Amino acid sequence: MMKHFLTCLLLCLALTAQGAQKSDTFTTPGGKTVTIHHIKHASVHIEYEGRHIYVDPVGKMPPETDFSILPKANILLITHEHFDHYDPLVVPQVCMEATAVYTNKTVNGKVHRGLVMNNGDSIRYADDIMIWAVPAYNTTEGREQYHPKGRDNGYILALDGLRIYIAGDTEDIPEMADLKNIDIAFLPCNQPYTMTIDQLVKAAKTISPKVLFPYHYSETPINQALIKLAGTGIQVKIRDYK
Repeated sequence: MMKHFLTCLLLCLALTAQGAQKSDTFTTPGGKTVTIHHIKHASVHIEYEGRHIYVDPVGKMPPETDFSILPKANILLITHEHFDHYDPLVVPQVCMEATAVYTNKTVNGKVHRGLVMNNGDSIRYADDIMIWAVPAYNTTEGREQYHPKGRDNGYILALDGLRIYIAGDTEDIPEMADLKNIDIAFLPCNQPYTMTIDQLVKAAKTISPKVLFPYHYSETPINQALIKLAGTGIQVKIRDYK
């Protein structure tokens, strides 16, 4: 019993230390640096070669974030229109005139700028930056209304060959089997709106990223994903994405 207690204590301490970490740095195949700044919930800030990419920046949702003091976006990606992903007050705070804004159709009708990306669309922002919009939706009976198929986006970013998948609000959909060579994945985990722990584990094994950041997990006991994915070769990093 004492051994079990010590194991649990060490795991809790490790998870606390991980959650406190605010950024992670990666190296692209071409030797360039990508830094991922962990903001909260579904809000992610990616820094690459002096350029800044924001995904679903939200201000008032606790803990409150003042985006006006952060670097302006070169690229803004919004997955869908729910309040914890699209904040109309933050868009003008992070955008400058030259910011490239990519959203689904519904959000585009609200921000009145940028480009609509539908599932399956792709765009080359620069020689070393490619963006794909991929499906994100619910499949479980009784949940389909939260994120209906075809409305919302997940995104894949390729930064100098480093492939980052940001899933948006989705369950473990069949289309995930088509995602290849993912280096870093952000997968949501808060039922009934996105995935259960077991769905997240299944999705991770399907995609097989080198690094997994569970995000959008609210009060889900996300440490269970860390335990269930042990030995898979996937490096699970728990950050503060409640």
